[in-house]
Amino acid sequence: MGGKKGLWALAAILIMFIAAACDSELSQAKEATSVKPKSLVTTFKGDPRTSRAFTWHTNDPDTAAILQIAKGTHPDALEGQQVITIKGATTTLDIGKGRLQGVHKANVDNLEPGTDYTYRVGNGDPDGWSEPATFTTEAEELTDFTFINVTDSQGVTESDFKIWGHTLNQAFGKFPDARFIVHNGDLTEDPEDESEWDYFFSEAKAWLTRFPLMPATGNHDEVDKNADHYVSHFNVPDNGADGSIPGTTYSFDYGPVHFVFLNTESNKKEQTKWLRQDLSATDKAWIIVALHRGPYGGNQDQSVLKRWVPVFDEFGVDLVLQGHNHEYSRSYPLKDDQIVAEGKGTVYVVTNASGAKLNAKKKDKYYHQVHFQPNKQTFAGIRINGDTLTYQAYDVDGMKLDEFVLKH
Repeated sequence: MGGKKGLWALAAILIMFIAAACDSELSQAKEATSVKPKSLVTTFKGDPRTSRAFTWHTNDPDTAAILQIAKGTHPDALEGQQVITIKGATTTLDIGKGRLQGVHKANVDNLEPGTDYTYRVGNGDPDGWSEPATFTTEAEELTDFTFINVTDSQGVTESDFKIWGHTLNQAFGKFPDARFIVHNGDLTEDPEDESEWDYFFSEAKAWLTRFPLMPATGNHDEVDKNADHYVSHFNVPDNGADGSIPGTTYSFDYGPVHFVFLNTESNKKEQTKWLRQDLSATDKAWIIVALHRGPYGGNQDQSVLKRWVPVFDEFGVDLVLQGHNHEYSRSYPLKDDQIVAEGKGTVYVVTNASGAKLNAKKKDKYYHQVHFQPNKQTFAGIRINGDTLTYQAYDVDGMKLDEFVLKH
C-alpha cells in the first residue's frame, strides 16, 4: 500500500507541476494576445509625399504605442541600423461590460517621395509587434495614379466581412497599381460592436496595412451624434469643419486632385462654410468629394442637395462619390439641378455596396444616366492621368458594369 500511495503522491505532484506550467503558458499567451496589435490600418494625415499615419487597437488599454519604420522592402529592413522609432499616442475605448481597449495612433514625417518603406507597430516587446508591412509614398510631380472606390461594407458576422474582404481582393486584382482606397461610408452595421470592426480589418488586412483607407462617415458610423468607435480606428487629417466630430470631415491632396470628405450625419451648416473655404483655397486641377447620403443617388438627402450642391456647382466639383443606397447609379453631368453638357457639371455615382447587403433598385429619376442593381458586390477604379479622369466599375466576378471619362 505504501508503494502505491507513494506513486499516487508522485503522480499528484507531477499533475500539479504540469497544471502550473500550463497555467503559466496560458497566462503568457493571454498577455501576448492582449498587447498584440489588431485592426491595423494606414491612412494619410499629412502630405502623402512625405508622411504616413497608422492606427491599431489592442485588448490591453495600457500598453505602449511604438512605430518602427525603415526604407526598403527587404524582410530584414527593420533589423538594420537605419530604423526610425517613433512613440505614438495611446487612448482607451470603452467597448462595453466594463472592458477597455487600447487605441494607438502614430504618424511619421520627413519621408522621401516615391519611396518604399517597411514598418511595424506594437509596444516594443518581442511578442508585441505586428507583422511587417510595406507602403510607398506619393511621388513628386505625380500626374497619373489610380485609386479604388467602395462603399457600404456594412455587416455583422465574420462571414459578412469575408464578402467585404473578397471585394477588395478582386478590386486590387483588377487595379494592381491603385495607391489607396476611398470608402463612402457605413463600414459596419453597429459601430459600437467592436467585434464587427475586428472582422472588418482582419478580412482586409492584406490591403489595409499597405494602402491607405480614407473613409467618409455614414449613418452606421455616426449614430445620434456619437462616432467614438468609428473615429478611434482612423488617423486622418485634422483640418475639418468647426463643430464636427474630429475625424469625420477632412480634405487632402494627392497628385493633381483635391479630395474632400463630408459628414452627412451632423453639423451640415458649419460644414457648408468650411467646404466653401476649403475649395476656395485649392489650386488642384481636379476636385473629388466623398460622402454617404448623396444628393443624387436614388434616395436623395435634401439637406445636402440644398446646402452643398450649390457649393459643388460654384467651385466646379468634378465627381461626387456616394453610398447609402446599396445599388449602382450614375448621374448625368448636373449643375443648378439640371442636366448639362459633358464637362459642364458634376457627376454623382453610388458604387452599389462592397458588403453583404444589396438593396432592390429604386425608381429611376430624371438625373440617372445609369441605374441598376447587379446583385453582386461592386467596386470602382478611378484613374487620373493629366487632364483625363477614367472611371471603371466592376462586379466581384470581374464583369465591367460601367465606364465613363471626364475631360478638362
